[in-house]
Amino acid sequence: MDRLTEINPFVVGKYVSDRYFCDRSKETETLIRHLTNGRHVALIAPRRLGKSELIKHCFRQTAMTDNFYTFFVDIYATSTLQDLVYVLSRAVYEQLKPRTDAWREKFFQIVSSLRVGFKLDALTGEPTFDIGLGDISTPDVTLQQIFAYIAAADRPCVIAIDEFQQIGNYPEKNVEALLRTHMQQCENAVFVFAGSKRHVMAQMFNSPNQPFYSSAIAMELGPIARDTYSDFALSLFEQRGKSLKRNVVDLIYEQLHGITWFLQMMMNELFALTADGQCCTVDYIPVAWQQIMNTQDTIYREMMAHLSSRQKQLLQAIARAGSVKEITSGRFIQSHKLGTASSVQSALRVLLERQLVTQHDKCYSIYDPFFSHWIVGHF
Repeated sequence: MDRLTEINPFVVGKYVSDRYFCDRSKETETLIRHLTNGRHVALIAPRRLGKSELIKHCFRQTAMTDNFYTFFVDIYATSTLQDLVYVLSRAVYEQLKPRTDAWREKFFQIVSSLRVGFKLDALTGEPTFDIGLGDISTPDVTLQQIFAYIAAADRPCVIAIDEFQQIGNYPEKNVEALLRTHMQQCENAVFVFAGSKRHVMAQMFNSPNQPFYSSAIAMELGPIARDTYSDFALSLFEQRGKSLKRNVVDLIYEQLHGITWFLQMMMNELFALTADGQCCTVDYIPVAWQQIMNTQDTIYREMMAHLSSRQKQLLQAIARAGSVKEITSGRFIQSHKLGTASSVQSALRVLLERQLVTQHDKCYSIYDPFFSHWIVGHF
């Protein structure tokens, strides 16, 4: 058992094991079926809904571990092709290096442009990935070599690239076409392209003039069903000698829109507040909210500090309304003193780009319900 889960079984923002992973049985079955049958998948879900954890969960199942090498590459923090090649090469090397000495040596034989990074640990004598971004001087060449190495692996490979829409922001204009070409030529690999910006991912995979058009099966991830999550939460409380009223989970599920990360954060706090042998009731919820607000206060203040006055005003108006359909209507603008429709549209573009505000079913709302709650209480 993971040491942290011995203290609190509600894991936030990472995958530990099947035991602490809530359901997703249908999604797991579907994703594994696609991958084991050689189908590339475009997995689309808003941030913090659990797409990364779903991928890692699938990678732990015997259908995958017995037949594939799996690689998970998070490119959220990348901004260039060089960055992408760096994180990809590191992920591939770290996954395959424990196999045999021959495979470690083969990595640098095939990916010869990174030979400078082959070094031995002074203490263990084991080869290490001692490569910096500056060592990747010709990223397109190194990328080609990495795919050649994957093609030479002794079993099929599944490569998940998280926050895939980031490649659309790279200054290099041929990245999508370059990756698509390598993907087509590499018969030994299947890909999961995971993204959180639905409209960007849709454009990449559904537009006929884009390199990735019709190259992957689209798979959208929704919230876990309320009853399923309630059963999961009650079970974890009971396993640790505590109890939980079902209406507590029902209430916070509605407040947090069923988004997994926020649910886990709240349940983590509620579990911490509940003493051994005691029952968690709705009376605990306001205390948990306040604890989370205290924890997030500095972060939220910093986020607000980087917004203009107009953007702050619009964010406050959306927070107070909960959700807004006609955001440029005269009634909404006047009631919140937001200026003109054009200034609202300008502010909204920034808030959407920074993923502070989200749009669903033609309604705008603040993506982070904790942030929305904090705004109402502070502005």
